[in-house]
Amino acid sequence: MNNQKKAAATATNAITEGIIWRQLLIFFFPIVLGTFFQQLYNTADAMIVGRFVGKEALAAVGGSSNQIINLIIGFFVGVSSGATVIIAQHYGSRKETELSHALHTAIAFSTVSSIFLMGAGYFLAPALLSMMNTPESMMADSVTYLRIFFLGILFTFIYNIGSSILRSVGDSKRPLYYLIVCCFLNIGLDLLFVLVFHMGIAGAAIATVLSQAVSAILVLLALIRTSDIYKLHLRKVRFFEGSLSSILRIGIPAGLQATMYSLSNIIIQTALNALGTDTVAAWTSFGKMDAFCWMVISAFGISTTTFVGQNYGAGKYDRVRKSVRVCLGMTLASSIAMSIFLMTAGKYLFHLFTSDPEVIRIGIQILNYMAPAYALFVFIEIYSGALRGIGDVIIPTIMTCCGVCVFRTLWVFLLVPKSPTIETITLSYPISWGITAVLFIIYYYKKQKKLGMENFDQ
Repeated sequence: MNNQKKAAATATNAITEGIIWRQLLIFFFPIVLGTFFQQLYNTADAMIVGRFVGKEALAAVGGSSNQIINLIIGFFVGVSSGATVIIAQHYGSRKETELSHALHTAIAFSTVSSIFLMGAGYFLAPALLSMMNTPESMMADSVTYLRIFFLGILFTFIYNIGSSILRSVGDSKRPLYYLIVCCFLNIGLDLLFVLVFHMGIAGAAIATVLSQAVSAILVLLALIRTSDIYKLHLRKVRFFEGSLSSILRIGIPAGLQATMYSLSNIIIQTALNALGTDTVAAWTSFGKMDAFCWMVISAFGISTTTFVGQNYGAGKYDRVRKSVRVCLGMTLASSIAMSIFLMTAGKYLFHLFTSDPEVIRIGIQILNYMAPAYALFVFIEIYSGALRGIGDVIIPTIMTCCGVCVFRTLWVFLLVPKSPTIETITLSYPISWGITAVLFIIYYYKKQKKLGMENFDQ
């Protein structure tokens, strides 16, 4: 081992050694800022096409095509979270060989998965959109946007797994830097392709894919050039059987959970499509604002998983419990502040996306039901992140699928036909969050008793 590796191996790990609240914030802020810039360049697509192409294009960017994209990415990110947990645990215990196998298996999985989905998604895009009752006025733009996304899915997968690996070893800064660069690149390309070259929805999609390509290259270079034990060697990229089974054991339940979320959202989107373009555009506009709130909650969830995973791997179980308590308090405070902000400023924010008064009116209705309930989801995100960090994924997945996904699906099939309004559809969210939050609180506090045991018996 050379001097640089020796230094890396013996350096103090702030996540397992430092003051918890301080290290959580140091780790959290780059994640949330990175997610902010990721949402910003996604939102830029919606803002530019909504203001300069039309509300049909706005609905196409954020309607059915967006739900399908979320389904694909959600499943992949869920499965790859298995690699994140395994790598965090190996990094905490400084197991270099096991970490290397997990890292190279994760990159191989991302590459093979993206190649398969690239072809399947491109040809199935029209059929998928038709199954969701996508309005005819949106169909052509939605097909175009979705097909271009699938052609560039390799870059999306590589960036997501690469940045997750960096965060799992405690590096949340470089993914932030790469996203800032790519955010401004995406906005610049959006303006160039849509306003100057008049490429419409295709221009916005191409801008996003090119920006993702740059971010994927940057994150790969970071992994290749590091001198730490998580160094990537392209010639070693392949499937290691033991690592693959460990990743899938944790990742498959998380991927299925994300898929169930997305499927329930697709069912809801199908119900929304039946209410017309104005409702879909309003839902899209609110969704872009809503995403900035979820990015904060999600960043705390990622922080919880990393802190729990590394401290669990290092055998520091008292820090596991303290990390969860601190992160829960911070997230609750943040969610309440965000709810107050949206309830106060929401009506002005809608004007960033559209000037259509009916779209804005419907959007404010949606906001008034959703924003006050964000705190309920905090318990789901933080406790599931903590449980994932110690490798407990089966029961949390079942609770989430039943409490959120199955409940919303039954709601749409049983109640929405009797009262087909945006209010009925929107109410399914806060009610499902409340039910699932209660389940997680009960389960986590039962599990916490085991966390004090010597071996963390599962």
